Amino acid sequence: MTFLFASAIHGAGSPRPLNFINDVQPILTKADCNTGGCHAKAGMGQRGFRLSLLGFEPEEDYEHIVKESKGRRVFPPAPEQSLLVMKAANIVPHGGGKKLEPNSEEYKTLVRWISEGMPYAQPTDPKVTSIEVEPKRLSMKVHTGQQLKVTARYSDGSTRDVTHMALYEANDKSMAEADHHGHVKTLDIPGNVAVMVRYSGLVSVFSVSIPLGAPVEILPPEKNFIDRYVFANLKQIGVPPSALCDDSTFLRRVSLDIAGRLPTLEETKTFLSSKEVNKRDLLIESLLSSPDYADYFANKWTAMLKNKRDDAADITANFAFHAWMRDSLLANKKYDEIVRQILASTGTIVSNPPVAWYKRVKEPTQQLEDVAQLFLGVRMQCAQCHHHPFERWSQHDYYSLSAFFSQVGRKPTAIAGEDLIFHKRGIAQTENKKTRQPVKPAALGSDTLDIPADEDPRLKLADWMSQPSNPFFAKSLTNRYWKHFFKRGLVEPEDDIRDTNPATNPELLDALAKHFIESGFDLKAVVRVITQSHTYQLSAMPNEHNAVDRQNFSHYYPKRMQAEVLLDAMDLITGAKSDFADLPPGTRAISLPDNSYNRASAFLKVFGRPEGASVCECERVQSASLAQSLHLMNASDVKAKLVTNNGRADVLSKAEIPEPKRIRELYLAAFSREPTADEVRIAETHLAKPRADAQGKALDSQRARRQGYEDLIWALLNTKEFLYNH
Repeated sequence: MTFLFASAIHGAGSPRPLNFINDVQPILTKADCNTGGCHAKAGMGQRGFRLSLLGFEPEEDYEHIVKESKGRRVFPPAPEQSLLVMKAANIVPHGGGKKLEPNSEEYKTLVRWISEGMPYAQPTDPKVTSIEVEPKRLSMKVHTGQQLKVTARYSDGSTRDVTHMALYEANDKSMAEADHHGHVKTLDIPGNVAVMVRYSGLVSVFSVSIPLGAPVEILPPEKNFIDRYVFANLKQIGVPPSALCDDSTFLRRVSLDIAGRLPTLEETKTFLSSKEVNKRDLLIESLLSSPDYADYFANKWTAMLKNKRDDAADITANFAFHAWMRDSLLANKKYDEIVRQILASTGTIVSNPPVAWYKRVKEPTQQLEDVAQLFLGVRMQCAQCHHHPFERWSQHDYYSLSAFFSQVGRKPTAIAGEDLIFHKRGIAQTENKKTRQPVKPAALGSDTLDIPADEDPRLKLADWMSQPSNPFFAKSLTNRYWKHFFKRGLVEPEDDIRDTNPATNPELLDALAKHFIESGFDLKAVVRVITQSHTYQLSAMPNEHNAVDRQNFSHYYPKRMQAEVLLDAMDLITGAKSDFADLPPGTRAISLPDNSYNRASAFLKVFGRPEGASVCECERVQSASLAQSLHLMNASDVKAKLVTNNGRADVLSKAEIPEPKRIRELYLAAFSREPTADEVRIAETHLAKPRADAQGKALDSQRARRQGYEDLIWALLNTKEFLYNH
């Protein structure tokens, strides 16, 4: 009936007929009516009126507006009196406030659509096929503005200016702002920022380069292709880089970043005294060959792969999986092979430790979400219920990826809580929960696969991942590792790689991915090329121009030591040892196999060691807090380390060497550098002070000196220079 009514009122020369999809749905989206905080709220929406999230289910939305509650929301005889219009204009009190101004174009469109009989859409009606933003790319100075123009292209070849109806959002709001009208304003920080433009379920991107404009006259020599791309970007935006760091800083920095530990006193003395021209490269190779590298990165990967202990029965699986990951890294097993062995694992944990992943991640939907986020840098979670709001991934894509895991079988074993994982013979497919239709496997952006019943579909997924043409696999890993060494990824967050969230230096990310593929997915090759670059070796001290830079890597960005690394560093400086249950004495914190040790260590908990509940590295807390400061200053476990018998304070107080040499060794151990003359003088003055016990009785000189060293070590442990990798 509505279509007959609509067609009856249009004659020759009438305005273009309206329909729900092309004309009404964009208004609801622009007014935020179909956001999660409004009528697209999970459950029943808002006050009984429900819309699909961001309008991705227009048929359902049409039903709710036109037919639900006996059509009470629309009133064709007097369109202006329709509840839909009066609520939006706040003529009738509306909890969401005024969304439309009376007599605005959007208001008139709604009124006209209702007067025309609320047509949904005819099969012959043109559909939006793409949107384009103008300009596409621009260089803008700080504190300047630019008006965008957005054009929608339709299936019949027509176009429409939809600037006033599109939505705009900058991917870094500290660099640029975009208002509802498409006006972009740059802020204080130079670099590259993207503004996502969204209309009718489609997206486009406006890319902005914000130059600082300072002269870039002196650049460090290029060590490899990383420097070429980084320095070219710095020249383009006019941000001069800092100078290269000194040997002491580099030694400490790279040891923490590759091996997860401070350099030993012997390593420091040897490196600083070396006259080898390539001693930095030699140090990198030494660290990559060490067991510490495998320990540190196994700690990183097993947390993201959810190697967590929920009960005592998990201990065998957790220890086995951690040991397998560590041994794989120590042997430099290729990354694609590590991923293949995890995804396609079969058997029991004892015989094949990668099976432990399936102990934690049991459902196909959870498996696909973790695999996509961890190994592809794609967040698929929202596509289970609706089209991805910022990407091209649909529900069909979601369930197509899930189908690769549809034939994973489980059988209980004689060990409590342990399953035998196997491939069930059968056609790989899963059901789309919304359409109730079967969906066969398809990798992201690839064709559907017809996989024979006897073949394990997970192997097909692993094959696709390791193809050189895969647009996600290599980029995801190199971006993740870039963030490990530089504090922020080229794409941030590091596991959210999409067209609407472009890299700050796309050419560099492409080059890193290409290098990784050509190396045969060699993880050590990624670490090597990053740490050998002069970009990585820049000083953390900003110059007069680049202090505001947060994304162009014009200087090294200091980062707080991770909980495990900091605990091990404190043990090294104090000479104490941390004991952990079920592990040999002297086991370092970076070697802990799972999260269970967090409960027994207040230090690890306070400083944010992750529980392994998520594939997101954001679970690890690396921001400073008051609790951390108080713990370092007053906690009993920290005090116990300072007063350890035969610890560093005890040994230094008894050493038969001049005081300045003792202070020098302490600074070399803590900071990998010599103390300044002022630091030596201040330390000597403090150590020479007379001291008394709790009863006021003067202490003998050796005991007083030991307390002085305990004070000095405590002071060094609480400095930013110690707590941060810089």
